Amino acid sequence: MAGNFEAKLAELGVTLPDAPAPAANYVPFVEVGGIVTVSGQLPKGPDGLMTGKLGADLTVEQGAEAAKACAIALLAQVKAACGGDLDRLVRVIKLGGFVNSTPDFTEQASVINGASDFMAAALGDAGKHARAAVSAVSLPFGVAVEIEGTFQIK
Repeated sequence: MAGNFEAKLAELGVTLPDAPAPAANYVPFVEVGGIVTVSGQLPKGPDGLMTGKLGADLTVEQGAEAAKACAIALLAQVKAACGGDLDRLVRVIKLGGFVNSTPDFTEQASVINGASDFMAAALGDAGKHARAAVSAVSLPFGVAVEIEGTFQIK
């Protein structure tokens, strides 16, 4: 039986994928004393990685969809860190969002809102978090967005 958080995700039409494997020499998450730090997650859509540069070939809305995909991957990692029981999640502490954008693009916050809005919708008060949204001249594999996160679990 799905827990409360997964039931809410199902209402939103979201099924968490298996936690993505790391793309290089690092671990996907580290848990110390009830705090889980999840490595940066890349946006994967139905056609593969969501690539492009904000301010050049992607709209803010497309970037926000990529950020939401990162948030889903983050929750998949948290579920793995919780031994498969997402209801062990207490709170999203902080998200750090990196936006592949042109030098004159200034809407990084609007792009990362795709992840923040999703966390709040899926997790309620437990999804409200501190955050950073910064520009990057490029990101791995040309992805539009990369997001890392810190979470409290029980």
